[in-house]
Amino acid sequence: MASVPSLASTVQQRLADALSAALPEAGSADPLLRRSDRADFQANGILALAKKLKGNPRELAAKVVEGLPTGDLLKEIEVSGPGFLNITLTDEAIVKTLAARAADDRLGVPYAENPGTTVIDYAQPNVAKEMHVGHLRSAVIGAAMVEILEFTGEKVVRRHHIGDWGTQYGMLIQYLIEHPHELDHEGGEEVTGEEAMSSLNRIYKASRALFDSDEAFKDRARNRVVDLQAGDPETRAHWQRFVDESKIYFYSVFNKLDMEIRDPDIVGESGYNDMLDETCRLLEESGVAVRSEGALCVFFDDVKGPDGNPTPLIVRKSNGGYGYAATDLSAIRDRVQNLKANTLIYVVDARQSLHFKMVFETARRAGWLNDEVKAVQLAFGTVLGKDGKPFKTRAGETVRLVDLLDEAIERATAVVREKNNEKIALTEEEIIENGEQIGIGAVKYADLSTSAARDYKFDLDQMVSLNGDTSVYLQYAYARIQSILRKAGDAKPAAHPELELAPAERALGLHLDQFGETLAEVASSYEPHKLAAYLYQLASHLTTFYDQCHVLSDDNPAELVENRLFLCDLTGRTLHQGMALLGIHTPERL
Repeated sequence: MASVPSLASTVQQRLADALSAALPEAGSADPLLRRSDRADFQANGILALAKKLKGNPRELAAKVVEGLPTGDLLKEIEVSGPGFLNITLTDEAIVKTLAARAADDRLGVPYAENPGTTVIDYAQPNVAKEMHVGHLRSAVIGAAMVEILEFTGEKVVRRHHIGDWGTQYGMLIQYLIEHPHELDHEGGEEVTGEEAMSSLNRIYKASRALFDSDEAFKDRARNRVVDLQAGDPETRAHWQRFVDESKIYFYSVFNKLDMEIRDPDIVGESGYNDMLDETCRLLEESGVAVRSEGALCVFFDDVKGPDGNPTPLIVRKSNGGYGYAATDLSAIRDRVQNLKANTLIYVVDARQSLHFKMVFETARRAGWLNDEVKAVQLAFGTVLGKDGKPFKTRAGETVRLVDLLDEAIERATAVVREKNNEKIALTEEEIIENGEQIGIGAVKYADLSTSAARDYKFDLDQMVSLNGDTSVYLQYAYARIQSILRKAGDAKPAAHPELELAPAERALGLHLDQFGETLAEVASSYEPHKLAAYLYQLASHLTTFYDQCHVLSDDNPAELVENRLFLCDLTGRTLHQGMALLGIHTPERL
């Protein structure tokens, strides 16, 4: 596994060395290198430096250029404007760097220098409740961040903090005790996720109706909550049945989303139950939390209600019950002390930002978070309908996640079927498989190509379109490359650094070289939309290259064909790897 320094980092280093040599008094100055329209790169750090040293920027730039030999890496360096450097690389340097990337399984992407342990809290459905469109973003964004961070060498612990605790379970458990066969599976057969959910829905509605109409049942249900919290074995066994039935349903939805959720990673609210008492004791003894009107509270100078009075974080209510804060703080203790995490990422709706800000600050005051251990909320916006309002059905209800995914698969399968012809000749099995991969890919990409913090419109017509910034456009780019490689016959991809590159080849090559840098940025800022943007630009560069440079033309000499096949192949591998990190498949034939 050889990590390959990017061309940008090599040029940056050469410039920094030339700057230090030309101006020893400048110390280590940043050349401020970036991609440019006028040349391959532009460096404009000399302006700031000249200002600092009270020199003439153009003279300074000329002095730096003298110390930069052209040849293997740099083809041309010109001083422009008030002292910018326009830098053009040699074609040989571009192809040689790409060849080194191609020789590595990881495309030359380095591992992070100091990997640690990150716990990602994402995909948090509720037991005995249907998953709706609001559950989509946490699952999709969280799963992508897991893949991206693991690829950089980070140890990632997945956590699904499911809602599996609270007063409503008294009602459900009591009903099940009184109607013991409601969750039985006929003949011990396996049930589908839909069947499991429909049983749970039925019990929820029936128990709710009873709870609202029968005072005696209501009392029994409330007593059952006490039994549940006290760990009564019969009560816990019935509670476990609800959790298990819900998991059948969860797994069916995550399976459709093409996402792996594992049993040991599901640690719901109940998982921290035994820690709540101690968490409160530690907070109170250290003075972080104080009693106020019978409740245990943490106060903040900058959090006030509409009446101007401080709004506290309530850790334990005045009736002795625990709020979400106690569970979330116990989870932080567990993740830092037992899982030895350096970073905690919470992929949670932006509307919960104030809650998490207060929880993190409390944990800092208690010493559970510090300079070595940080917590971050990767907050996401709302999924909107085409009308720009929160996404609802025509009847004004929240959209079921399963319905949404089924419709995406249906639409995508229709597109694949329509595009299928004698030349492509997909089998019915391939049409169905591609339809699933394109439909689910479309939903994930629409989510991941928008900055998480922003709301986005859920528009299936746009999502499965072959034009524009969609996953289908990227999947088609990949499939087109595979088709070219199949057609190439005896010609094999091979790098030829001695050849001159056409403008479209250079643009594609320079963009390919930025893959590792893009991933490093995405991993450190937790912004998967930047990877989606990189891949979309890559597919766009490929389209231009394909239009301007014939790959398998009989007029091309063999080395030119091989070099262009090499560029196609490396682009395909980069698209495939990048899409996989976003959780999206790239079908071989479309």
